[in-house]
Amino acid sequence: MPAYHSQLFNKFQVVGNTALLPLRTSVRGPAPRETTEQDIIDETLYYFKANVFFRSYEIKSESDRLLIYLTLYITECLKKLTKCPTKNQALNELYSLAVTRFDVPGDSGFPLNSVYARPANAQEEELLRQYLTQARQELGMRLCELVYSAPDGKPSKWWLCFAKKRFMDKSLSPY
Repeated sequence: MPAYHSQLFNKFQVVGNTALLPLRTSVRGPAPRETTEQDIIDETLYYFKANVFFRSYEIKSESDRLLIYLTLYITECLKKLTKCPTKNQALNELYSLAVTRFDVPGDSGFPLNSVYARPANAQEEELLRQYLTQARQELGMRLCELVYSAPDGKPSKWWLCFAKKRFMDKSLSPY
């Protein structure tokens, strides 16, 4: 069975070889505003549980590179959520994770430099970092809504059980 790929092929800006797709978000940042019902974050959350089991992933478009990054980021978020008993604590933890400094393609600590191109210059690198920060913040908020959707406010074991999975046998964190 093949992995699921991004279905978003609109006109979009590319930095390095990663698409900067529109987002449906209230978080400030450089992403264009999405007006349709589904954006790349919805798509990543929808395909996460199926895609996380793949050790390899054929990249078919620049949108797939963003999907890979966000899938790896969901895994990092789930690791944090295993220690958060309440939604408010989870939102705070994921916000902190989203805004802390992180490696982008081209940095020595980035785990997938072999499939991502380095941004052409410092301005593009900063644009990519701001875009990914915005996407990480929005993804964290939406993930909390899914994980803490039970009426009793407890986290869903059906999401947290994926915290130890490693998509493509990679991780965004060094540990």
